[in-house]
This record gives sequence, structure tokens and C-alpha cells, in this order.
Amino acid sequence: MESGEPARGPVPPGGLLDVLGVASVVLDTDGRIVLWSPQAEELFGYTAAEALGQYAARLMVHERHSRLVGQLFADVMRTGQSWAGGFPVRHKDGSTRLVEFRNMRLLDDRGDVYALGLAADQSTVRRLEQDVALSERMVKQSPIGYAVLDTELRFVSVNPALERINGVPAAEHVGRTLREVLPTLDASPVEAAARRVLETGTPLIDETLVGRTPADPEEDHTWAHSLYRLEDATGTVLGVAVSMVDITEQHRASVEAEAARRRLAVIADASARIGTTLELERTACELAEVAVPELADVAAVDLLDAVVDGRQSTLGPSEAAVIRALALRPADGTDAVRAADPPGQIARYAPDRLVTECVRTGEAVLVPHVKDEDLPRIARSPEAAVLLGRAGLHSYLAVPLIARGEVLGALDLKRTRNPVPFGEDDVLLARELAARAAVQIDNARWYQNARDTALTLQRSLLPGHPPVTTGLEVASRYQPAGATIEVGGDWFDVIPLEGGKAALVVGDVMGSGISAAATMGRLRTATTTLAALGLDPARLLEHLDKTTSALDHSIATCAYAVHDPHLRQCRIANAGHLPPVRVRPGRPAELLDLPTGVPLGVGGVAFSTVTVDFEPGDELVFYTDGLVETRSHSLDERLATLLSLLDDPARPLEEACDLLLRTLHHPDNHDDVALLIARAQPLP
Repeated sequence: MESGEPARGPVPPGGLLDVLGVASVVLDTDGRIVLWSPQAEELFGYTAAEALGQYAARLMVHERHSRLVGQLFADVMRTGQSWAGGFPVRHKDGSTRLVEFRNMRLLDDRGDVYALGLAADQSTVRRLEQDVALSERMVKQSPIGYAVLDTELRFVSVNPALERINGVPAAEHVGRTLREVLPTLDASPVEAAARRVLETGTPLIDETLVGRTPADPEEDHTWAHSLYRLEDATGTVLGVAVSMVDITEQHRASVEAEAARRRLAVIADASARIGTTLELERTACELAEVAVPELADVAAVDLLDAVVDGRQSTLGPSEAAVIRALALRPADGTDAVRAADPPGQIARYAPDRLVTECVRTGEAVLVPHVKDEDLPRIARSPEAAVLLGRAGLHSYLAVPLIARGEVLGALDLKRTRNPVPFGEDDVLLARELAARAAVQIDNARWYQNARDTALTLQRSLLPGHPPVTTGLEVASRYQPAGATIEVGGDWFDVIPLEGGKAALVVGDVMGSGISAAATMGRLRTATTTLAALGLDPARLLEHLDKTTSALDHSIATCAYAVHDPHLRQCRIANAGHLPPVRVRPGRPAELLDLPTGVPLGVGGVAFSTVTVDFEPGDELVFYTDGLVETRSHSLDERLATLLSLLDDPARPLEEACDLLLRTLHHPDNHDDVALLIARAQPLP
């Protein structure tokens, strides 16, 4: 039904008259009661049979008020002017009650005159008046916006606060729907909720609504609105009451608090996840994994190539940036990922590129809303710019990776799926992540450089490939420790001797670092020199023991063997080293039963030489303790595993070396490994 259109047919009754209990009394010109309503019976206590025909003044008014009542009655009947006011009335039970009257003259179709009195209990009337006055004042003066909607969800009334919230006068609300009054606001959720409230009667409390109104068309506001169904005393549904409170500031504070909490959670996650190893690429991947998807849809970690090589890099205004990509997340094949530099690739970025600006200035570069003209400055190539445009890149952020005052590279962030552009909060979070990760990346960079240098030194002290000697086929491996930059003191050697003989040596200097490597180099040199003298293995170890004692109290273990292909024998002496394994065709592999001896450098204990058969096809496996010792297994268990792996004497020696290292040496082992396998060959 349109607003203002008259009702067609009966409408549901209101409940206000029932609350008031309005009584009707009609008097003739003599003041006799001729009509008496049921409400009059309830209000005055007299039944209709008791009241009809009685003089009203005598029945209902105290004698002291008789003259006043008579005068008022005469005035109404004579002049026709209505009279209203409160008057004390005598109840049947003898009590006196104040009753609110409205009296008026009536004429019937014959011209006869009557007096109509409408009466209600004055305390009930006053209470309703107070309630209405209080409600009206509260609604008008409240800072909360209030409105009443009818069952068609059209405005019936609004208070001044809602006028101010909406920026629309009250008169322009009445008879119109919310979407008609505020066309720029998404009214669908509110209207759907209001219909549910009308149907169910269940209030909706403090739902959030975000949008703009004519009161402030340039900025979003947030409101908390509540909906209640309105019913009269008979339960008839009248409409919906709406309350609206502007909570923009509280909402912003809540959003900022949530953003701060999120930043702290991401930072805490980064502290736990970034820098778990000292591997440069792994550390960069950990940073990228923390950034996606919490901060960006695509994250890349790029370092200046000079920095990776351990050199400082400063860029001038016209210099390009040579960047090595270390990590990229996610690793899927989307256009945005294909547009980025693949990890491990070196790319050259022109001076006008944003990532170049970032590493040159050491400042964050933010493009909240990426336009087509921005893509060439973000992408590495025109083809990559096309891919980024196709991927829907709409926001870009790059922050520098700075550690110890040096710019190492940049954390490159892109949003394609997340519809929210990067903001200042995101810049703060990205900077914090970059600052924390940069220190870990710098540590990993120096670790990697130092480790590469250490391994170069270590390998330079070992033979590149054991020489092929008469009657022997040999294979060897050196495996550095997986979790330390310190070089070890493990070594092996194959030394040709006169008469077609060969010396096989494996040793391990206790400790690590440059000192251990230097000791290892000196012992290897001494071993080579002493071996050339043709000394018995035990005698040679005695000389090495003295040499070791003179080397700053160093201690080393060593197994030394001399192979004689003519006698088909090996003479072996051991200085505190793990026993070699002999592998013979048709027999299980065995640990040679040798006197263990004491390590070199201890002194005062003689060494023993043991002679073992070494026929063509037999193998001797020499190794250092890094191959078999772990913290979680007993040595006997590991040695048994070693023997079980040497189950095929015909296996190529290179394959045997790889098998042993792959199976026994864990990448996180804190000790390096020297491995030497020799197989006896028949003489020509």
C-alpha cells in the first residue's frame, strides 16, 4: 500500500485504547445516565444495571463537588464547548480516584441534546504521557540515529541524529525505502536482515555496515546497526525499529589493532622460520615463504650479484643493477611467476627500474595502484611486463635488504589476487621482515663464502685422484661436513712405492679449522716422505707420532697399509683409527682384527704391524669416523650397516663410494668424511 493511501477494508486494531481503558458515559439533559460502557463498569465499579437511569453527579461525585459538577455540565449543554481535565470520582468501593475526562455535547437526528463523557484513569494517562514524552525526547536528543520502518520497509520517521548521519532531511525519508534515500549505499544486506526480523521477531544486534552517505560522500564510514520488530499490545506487527551508531573511529582503531596483531604474528613467524640454516638460498626461500600469502601474492628475494660474491656494491644514478634471483614464491606457473626472474638466474635491471631505485637508494618503493605505464618499470623485460599485465598486477612494493649498513638486495612483492592495495602498514611490515631477514641472509652469505674458501683449502691439500698403481684399482671420496664452515683434518692418500708396491693411508686430525687442515697437510707430507723410505708400517707410525707430538700438541688417528702385489699381502698398522673392512668374493665383508693402537701425538706406546692376505678381487675399505658415527645410533650398529652395504665385491668402486656416502653420511653430520677403496688386480 502506497504511503498516504487510505485503508481499503478493515485494518487490525491498535492497542493504545485498550491500555487506557477509555470509558464512555452518555447523559441526558437532566444529568441521568442513559449509556454506560463496559469500560465504565471497570473504571467506576458500577454495573450498567446499577448506573443506567441514575443521576451521574449523585452516583459518582462527592457532595462537596456537586455544585462544581453541575455548573460544568450546564456550560457544556448550553454552549456546546468541550471541557477536559482531571476530576475526583467516587468508586463503588467508596474510594476516590482521579479520572481524566473529556466532555462534549451530542445531538441526535431529532435534535435532542446529550452529554458524552470519555474517561480514563488519570494515573494511567499520566504514565503514558510520561512514557511518550520521555521516548520522544530521548529519540530526538539521542546521538544514536533512530528510524521506524513500516512493514514495507519504508521510512515512517527518523530522528535528528539519523538525519545528520545520512545527510538527508527527515521529510525526504518518509515514505521512501533505504535504497531510495541512499542510492550509493549497498542496502541489500540491511533490507534482507529487516525482512528476517519482521518474519521471525528475532532482533539483530550490532551488525556492521560500511559505506558512504551524502553527509560525507568522499569517505567510507562504518556503522553498527540494530533492528527490532515493533508490535502493539495485541501483537500486531507494526514495522521495524532501526538504531544506527557511527563507529568509524572505533572500527579504524580495531582494524589498526588487528593489523598490528597480524604484523606481530607475521614477525614472530618470521623469527622462527627465517635463518634455520646457514644456507643462502634456503634462507632466502624462508623469507619468501613468510611473505606469501600473508603479505603478497608473489614474493621474490633478489641479491646484488656483487654482494653474493662477497664484494661491496654501490650504484650510481646511471648504473644498472646486476641482480641474482635467490627465491620466488609461489612456485606455480602463473603469469606473475613466469614474469619474475627464476631462482639462480642473473638479470640486469636498467637504472630506471623500480628495483634498481630500491637497492640504489636503500628506500622502499611503493606503487599502490599499478597502471599500464608502470609495468615497464617493474618488469625485467617487455615480455615480462605483458605477463604482469595479464596476471592482473595492481599493487607493487619493493623494500631493501639492509644488513650492517650495506644494501644486499631487495624483497620484491606483488599483489594480483588480493584486491587490497599495499598501504603504509604493509610497508612497515615488509621493512620489519626485510630487516630481520637481511641479517640472516648476510650471515648465510658470509658463511657460504667462508665455507667455499675453507673447502677450497681442504681440497687443495688432498690428492685430486689417487694414482693408478701396479696391482691396485682405487676410488676415493672426500665429503665435507654439512653444518659448519670449519675445514676438517680428514685425509687419504695412495703413495706408489718401489717394486710395484703402494701405500694406502687414511687419517683424521682431531679438531677443525685452519689449524687442523695445516696439521693434516704436514702429516700427509711427512707420511709421503717416510713411505718413500720403505719403512715398516709400525715403524712409520712411530715417526709420525713424534712428528705429531711436535705439532702444537696435535692428535690424529691413522691407518697405514703397504700392498705387495707379488706376495698378495697387505701389511697394516693402526694408530687409534677405525679398522678397515676387507671384502672377499664369496665371503661376507669383515672388519680386520688389528691392534687399535693409540692416536698419533700421544707417544710412549709401540705400534704393531699385521699382515693380511689380499688376493686379486679382494677389496680394502678405509674410512674416517664421520662416515659411521652418529648421535642416535651405536657404533656397532653403524659398522654392521657398513658391512651389509659391502655385499657385492664385483660392484664398481665408484658406485660403491657413492652408495656408502649416500646411505651412511647424513647432510647434517658435523664431521667430514674421507673414504678410500682399493681392489687388488692380477699382475700382468
